[in-house]
Amino acid sequence: MTDQLNLRAVTMADAEILLAWRNDPNTRQSSHNSGEIGLDSHRAWLEDSFNKPEKRRLWIAEIAGVSVGTCRADRTDNAWALSWTVAPEARGKGVAHQMLSELIKHHDEPLVAEVKVGNIASIKVAERAGFVVEKEERGVLFYKKMCQSVSS
Repeated sequence: MTDQLNLRAVTMADAEILLAWRNDPNTRQSSHNSGEIGLDSHRAWLEDSFNKPEKRRLWIAEIAGVSVGTCRADRTDNAWALSWTVAPEARGKGVAHQMLSELIKHHDEPLVAEVKVGNIASIKVAERAGFVVEKEERGVLFYKKMCQSVSS
């Protein structure tokens, strides 16, 4: 994919597309919580996220005005934990790498990510972005990346 990817903040208007991506069978298989989520609980989770920007940040990735995925940063004790989901119709086109590369630009603190051992696509994306495996536990790879500076 050669078009420029942009990240924009998630709004409540994105709730239904985010939920559809979250409940996609392939996404659920790669998630820690693989159960299906209902709209009401999803909206409550989003509202809670909007009320705690110091703890959670959410973005929609767009290419040429089309939403192609989402990424999230959750504050931990000493890092930001990143996660990403590519829209089913945008998979296999390099979107995840573009999203993660753009997201990294917004952070100057350590970054971490947890990826299930069988999620080869996300393993490749994390490693290509410079994340290094620190450990494997219960079928999950724990990645870390040190960041130097934030671009403006």
